[in-house]
This record gives sequence, C-alpha cells and structure tokens, in this order.
Amino acid sequence: MGSFLESVRNVSPWVVAPVVFAVWVLALIFVKRLIFSRIKAFAARTQSRIDDVLVHSISRPATFLIFGSGILFVSRVLPFAPDVDRGFGIAFGVIALLAVVLFFDRLVRGLVGFYAPRVEFLRTSRAIIIGATRAVVILTALFILLGSMGVSITPLVASLGIGSLAVALALQDTLGNFFAGIQVLIDKPVVVGNFIKLDSGEEGYVTKVGWRSTQVRMITNDIVVVPNSKLISSVITNYSLPRDELAVRVQVGVHYKSDLEKVEKIACDVGKRVMQTVEGGIPEFDPFVRYHTFGDSSINFTMILRATGFEDSYRIKHEFVKMLHKRFNEEGVVIPFPIRTLDIKESDLKTLAGKELE
Repeated sequence: MGSFLESVRNVSPWVVAPVVFAVWVLALIFVKRLIFSRIKAFAARTQSRIDDVLVHSISRPATFLIFGSGILFVSRVLPFAPDVDRGFGIAFGVIALLAVVLFFDRLVRGLVGFYAPRVEFLRTSRAIIIGATRAVVILTALFILLGSMGVSITPLVASLGIGSLAVALALQDTLGNFFAGIQVLIDKPVVVGNFIKLDSGEEGYVTKVGWRSTQVRMITNDIVVVPNSKLISSVITNYSLPRDELAVRVQVGVHYKSDLEKVEKIACDVGKRVMQTVEGGIPEFDPFVRYHTFGDSSINFTMILRATGFEDSYRIKHEFVKMLHKRFNEEGVVIPFPIRTLDIKESDLKTLAGKELE
C-alpha cells in the first residue's frame, strides 16, 4: 500500500489532474441532478411560474460552476507551479462570470416571457429589453474580468464615453424616436387597438407601437407609419379613451313652421330604433335631441346617438339619416331648402322695370 501511494506521488500532476477533475465533476453533476429533480417537482406543484423560471435560469449556470469548481479543486490539491495555479484561478473566474451572464440572460428572458402577455410594455419591447440587459451584464462582466487581470479599465471607459457621444450625434433622429417610443410605452397616450386622430389629419386604428415608430391602420385599410417623435409632439384625439363607446352627433334642420315637440318625438323614436337594430348601436342608450340654432332657413338641432366604436358611427349615421328622412316624409315634417328673402326698395324696382321696358 505504501509503495502504491509513493508511486502516485511520483506521477506528474498533469496525469492525475484529468482523473481528479472527472471524478469531481461527475460527483457534483450527480448531486446536482438529485437536488434539481426535487426542486423542479416542488416548483411544478406551486401555482406561480416564477419559481419555474428561477429553477430554469439556475440549472445551466450551475453546471458551468461545477466545471469551474473542478478546475479550482485540481489547482488546490495538486502541486502545480504558482504560474499554473494563477492560470487555473483566471480560468475559474472566466467560467464563473460566464455562469453569471448566462443566469441573468435566462432569468430576464424567462421573466419577460412570463409577464409579456399581461403587460403591453413588455410585449412590444421584449427584444430590446433582453438585448439591453444582455449588453449591460456582458459589459459589466468584461470590466470585472479585466480588472481582476490587472488591466486598467479607465482608458477603456473613457474611450467608450467618447465613442458613445459620437454615435449619439450621428444617430440623433433615431435616438429621438427611440426615447419618444419609451415615453409612448410608459405614458400610454395610445395603445394597440385605439382609434386615434392626429392633428395632421390621419385617423385610424393603432396596430403597432414600436421603439422607432407607431403604425396606424386607416379606415381605407392603408398603414401610416408615424415616427414616435412626431407622434409625441402631436395633438392626439383618442376616441377609445376613456372607453371605446362614443357619442354620435347628427345635425338636422326642420322648417320654421314645424311642431318642435313632434319633431323631437319622431327623431327620438327613430334614434331608438337605430340603437336597437343597427350593428354597433347601444340598445340601452336613450337618444335625445338638442335644439341650438335659428338658421337662415331652418331651426337646427343635434341628434345624439351612441356607438360601440368609431367605425360603427358611420353605419349608425348612415342608417339614421335614411330612417329619419323616410319618417319625416310620412309625418309631413319638412326639411327646407336654403331660402333667402331679398329686401329691394320700391324705387329700385321702378328703375329695374324701366330698364326692362327700354
């Protein structure tokens, strides 16, 4: 037995190292599988999915750490030269940083994937959040690694600052749209599905809110792409807020000799019928009339109806005008043509008559 141990001591550590490393790694992987199988079973029984995301995020980085710990263990138990030990330590540090980067990358992707169906901001900005988190973690890990190796990172940080300034100046418009997109996603003046109208005249349904631009589908089914910097500086009429239902106003004029009580009753009866029979109407809504103007040839009023959405308002107006016109004809209510009364002096009439005789 003593001769065997002596022979082992005389063997080069480079020959023993792979065996020690393999035994260490295989043993820890076996232990890891036992532990994680029970943790996964417990997480599967809970209602929350956060623990499942956490277990999934830890699993592969833990394997990286097992391999890194094997390298560190070999350097501690075997008699290597100081330079070799230092190399093993650097290798362990690199693997540990890779494990941390992988953990945060998988954790952020898992959390964003879990919350994206519930949060509009995450659904529309999933890729950029994952990419930004990955870049931050990788840069941080790189700076830590360089610092641990004795490399001064101050010049590198200064160079990155100057380079970032140059890039920001070159991409001024793009970055303006980017930050405007962040403001739109956080403040939410518009969200996907809203019917909006811009002060420049475009109106339609919002189909996409991106980091650079917002897409609006017009009623003609065309897509208008609005840069976010333009959108955030525009006056926006959002017909979907505070809810999709909206008032539909129809302007009508009747003859001065009309019975206004009768006109109001007829208009309200027609309005109720439209609300109950036309798609997009609100059956429980009671339409009403508001007289407001003594016009040149008519007494004008506004008929107030209600629609489930902006697009439905066109159909409701269309049907209401047809039904009201028919009902007015049946009831003898006159919608007058424009009439002008000319007040001409008698002397002017004689002068005109004399010219006619000539």
